[in-house]
Amino acid sequence: MHDVSRRTLLLAAGVSLLPWSVAHAQARPVAPLLTTPDAVDDRSYAKPREARVTHVDVDLAVDFAERRIAGTATLDVLAQPGVDEVVLDALDLQIEKVTDPSGRALTWKLGEKDGAKGAPLTVTLAGAQQIVIAYRVGTGATALQWLPPELTAGKTKPFLYSQGQPTLNRSWFPTQDSPGVRQTWSARLTVPEGYTAVMSAERLTPRGEPAGPGKRAFRFRMVHPVPTYLVALAVGDLAFRPLGPRTGVYAEPAMLEKAAWELADTEKMVTAAEGLYGPYRWGRYDVLVLPPAFPYGGMENATLTFLTPTFITGDRANVSLVAHELAHSWSGNLVTNATWNDIWLNEGFTSYVENRIMEVIYGRERAVMEADLAWDGIEADIRELGGPTHPATRLYGEPGGQLDYFKGETFLRTLETLAGRERWDAYLRGYFDRHAFQPQTTAGFLADLRRHLVRGDAALEARLQLDSWAYAPGVPANAVHMRSPKLQAVDRAVAAFEGGAPAANLPAEAWTTQEWQRFLNNLPRKLTPQQLADLDRTFRLSASANGYIRSAWLELVIANRYEPALPSLRAFLASVGRGLFISPLYTGLIRQGDWGRALAKQYFAQARATYHPSLAEGIARRIGAS
Repeated sequence: MHDVSRRTLLLAAGVSLLPWSVAHAQARPVAPLLTTPDAVDDRSYAKPREARVTHVDVDLAVDFAERRIAGTATLDVLAQPGVDEVVLDALDLQIEKVTDPSGRALTWKLGEKDGAKGAPLTVTLAGAQQIVIAYRVGTGATALQWLPPELTAGKTKPFLYSQGQPTLNRSWFPTQDSPGVRQTWSARLTVPEGYTAVMSAERLTPRGEPAGPGKRAFRFRMVHPVPTYLVALAVGDLAFRPLGPRTGVYAEPAMLEKAAWELADTEKMVTAAEGLYGPYRWGRYDVLVLPPAFPYGGMENATLTFLTPTFITGDRANVSLVAHELAHSWSGNLVTNATWNDIWLNEGFTSYVENRIMEVIYGRERAVMEADLAWDGIEADIRELGGPTHPATRLYGEPGGQLDYFKGETFLRTLETLAGRERWDAYLRGYFDRHAFQPQTTAGFLADLRRHLVRGDAALEARLQLDSWAYAPGVPANAVHMRSPKLQAVDRAVAAFEGGAPAANLPAEAWTTQEWQRFLNNLPRKLTPQQLADLDRTFRLSASANGYIRSAWLELVIANRYEPALPSLRAFLASVGRGLFISPLYTGLIRQGDWGRALAKQYFAQARATYHPSLAEGIARRIGAS
């Protein structure tokens, strides 16, 4: 773009300009900051309207023996005239000193800790525009998981990775840890010889460089302002395999071949997404397949998606997970929720874009099937919350279950249907362009929608029911439910089995993961021991290597207290760390009273060390484990 000032761009985007010091103008891009009341993040101590961090540079050494990282974080700070302090977020960081770049000591104070929010770290600037914080963190950093060799695929070297969303990155580097405060960043990681470090940024030294006896350093650079939760690291025994000109996979050597096969369509997905929503703006799109302890299906860390190995099932049936994380490169990473009350702007948009990518690559039938399962998810979450009037069934706020995904996706699908796909696609592509590298709120999205799609059409406005979707509980009456003929056939199989048909008569030989999920999730929660034994004997569900199928089966096992399958439950909980799979199983056990709670505590005690700290803490609270 030529001869367009930053001020013109910000005003055109409807962003209020703060009177930042002109003397602090930088070569690095500075992302706009929303100043509307709904853009204030109550999960952060930061006061970015007074002084904000615009760039972070970390120089850290990784010590596997001590399970510790230590070094410095250098922060560029942009302050309003007359403001002489900056407030940062810190969670269990051990601060050693704070200086300006010349080494002059700066006054700092660490406030009282408030649970997972951490503590405010207030630094007096004394005229400094850059501050250097020397610090260290150990095993108490809730964003980091230190895995011993036995919990990795190769079993020979330990492994370290981070998971920062939503507010955990403040536990391993100090900054303003809020999605609305986008920052550029750079890093240098020093690791033991024989290990590879990767981060979610341009990899300047893919093979590392000498950094003293027995050590190598890896350097990284992110030139686009990003929300801090997208800063991620991993260190371990890693190998790389190209998947296309700008795509590839990192994994432990023992799982690289299987991962690369499963991910063969990744480059096609990037091309498909670009055809829908404009250019991919992050350079490379690589993925890192982590050990089983990773608590999520995937994490959309910019340029380097982190993936659970549970998506590897040998049939590419679960690559919608990859499409989802890739879709975040537009919805979430490019245009980001300003606060966590607006998380549906990330996840609902991304689930919709994921479905559109799947349609391009795998056809309409597959996309409709997965959209139908999303509707199942809406219904299940609303039931779990007690009904459609529950406040947590709203999009704006803190939705229950996965409604920010499922209800958000359905909202956008409804907009597509009512406005027409061609018109909707043009709008959405323009939306990503208008708000690229900026935060967004629910109110901001609705205003943009009215300005660029509705355009004063009162009849269209009435049909869309925008405010009801965003702010009211439940699902509006205009919601579009895609119905899959294949899943309707599965429903008939459910009815047949419930009515007494043997498992051998079910037409399940060619069922996909999605069809199995529909079948198992729609079976009555109370079955006879004979029916359960018939299912397990016929389809070997207790031994399934497909985590989606096995977890759905084990939910049935728990609901029926089917003890012959308890060894499978114990083994599964000890071998998988993905919250989507294991959290419902612990919840199911708790609901079974004393019998289930005793098993939950027993299994959790055996498996806790294999779970990410944030997931383990949540489960421990729910089951009453110390």
